[in-house]
Amino acid sequence: MISPDEIKSTLKEALPGSTIEVKDFTGGGDHFQVLVVSSSFEGKSLVEQHQMVYGPLREALGNESIHALALKTYTPEQWRRLGS
Repeated sequence: MISPDEIKSTLKEALPGSTIEVKDFTGGGDHFQVLVVSSSFEGKSLVEQHQMVYGPLREALGNESIHALALKTYTPEQWRRLGS
């Protein structure tokens, strides 16, 4: 099992300077919703952005510590336009 704080820490290390929010979707500790706002996503497709998030979590996804991961990824400009 992995905690939202562990996911956040892992992603902060992989994507420094990003805004990251992690929520336990069901309360069971294996379904998470992750929001990442990062300048690292600029010029990247949505698939590339999601790969940048999945990559650091590969081990937890592989051993099923994370069973489901809902991602929302934005560049800072996209996030501003949404009216964060």
